Amino acid sequence: MSQPLLLIAAGGTGGHMFPAQALAEAMLQRGWRVKLSTDARGARYTGGFPHTTQIEQISSATFARGGLIAKLAVPFRIASGVFSAIVKMLRDKPAVVVGFGGYPTIPAMAAATLLRLPRMIHEQNGVLGRVNRMLTKRVDAVACGTWPTDLPDGVEGVHVGNPVRAAVLEREAASYIPPGDYPMEILVIGGSQGARILSDVIPPAIASLSMERLKNLRVSHQARGEDEDRVRAFYEENGITADVQPFFTDVPRRMSEAQLIISRAGASSVADISVIGRPSILIPYAAATGDHQTANARGLVAVGAAILIPESQLTVEAMAEQIAAVLDTPDAASQMSRAATEFGKPEATENLVHLVETLAQKGKP
Repeated sequence: MSQPLLLIAAGGTGGHMFPAQALAEAMLQRGWRVKLSTDARGARYTGGFPHTTQIEQISSATFARGGLIAKLAVPFRIASGVFSAIVKMLRDKPAVVVGFGGYPTIPAMAAATLLRLPRMIHEQNGVLGRVNRMLTKRVDAVACGTWPTDLPDGVEGVHVGNPVRAAVLEREAASYIPPGDYPMEILVIGGSQGARILSDVIPPAIASLSMERLKNLRVSHQARGEDEDRVRAFYEENGITADVQPFFTDVPRRMSEAQLIISRAGASSVADISVIGRPSILIPYAAATGDHQTANARGLVAVGAAILIPESQLTVEAMAEQIAAVLDTPDAASQMSRAATEFGKPEATENLVHLVETLAQKGKP
């Protein structure tokens, strides 16, 4: 086939899959073919990928989950995935292989290494994930979404930023309506891990705001399935208009309409918030590997675009105080919005595309 092939390998979380989707969209527009290599868990996140992306499920595993028998089977499952990836690459040779992290990345990246294909990784967080840390010295380039990124000695990274989906780019630097005496929106997004504490603390914090504020307020709250009913009931009992769902398919739209975003500090969330340009309160997930969410949040906090509340200090009173600080100071909220926009890197996808195309040229005989 005359069209060059990009193979993307990504794990089963939105943090890995969203930037992978952004790269897939851009490369398809440039006339490349794109394959995504992931496992069954990752395949659940592929609904937003362009329909022309070929999805390949491959065997992989992690020592972090399952009992003794499952852990003993991990090396065999990974080996099976590597062998399968080699066979597929020999049949249809990628011009470049890009890994975005997560255990499903291992088979494709290992196969690309054995076949000496041009390859790179993209690390979304300020602290390398386990798989990407293992791969840093076995790839041709290390692209970094958050800067600075904690890299091993002797490894140089390229700061490209975190690619965001087309739906986010469409709302780049969207006009911000500061808080005032009219309908306002708060968006609460918690991610899939550790979101329960947000559902415990944020609804009562919002309910403690003055009636003058609450009369104009609408809340979009992403809550885990097991917390959804109680969170919805709490808002209803306190007379607060709220849309509570386990997953919002239109987060970019909701972000662009929000006066304030309350969020974990996952790399993709931070990138989306900064590209669209909104004031935020960030609560890094305390159990994140290497405390990487705190590292992700530092840039937005440093430029005055976000307020950081460590999980250890997250109380109803502390959250209520910071929400009021934003909603009661429209000029400061507007400045936070501008600072977020200036910090954002909407060109991140183009930066990553340039790296891919450069590697492809180097890999040509």
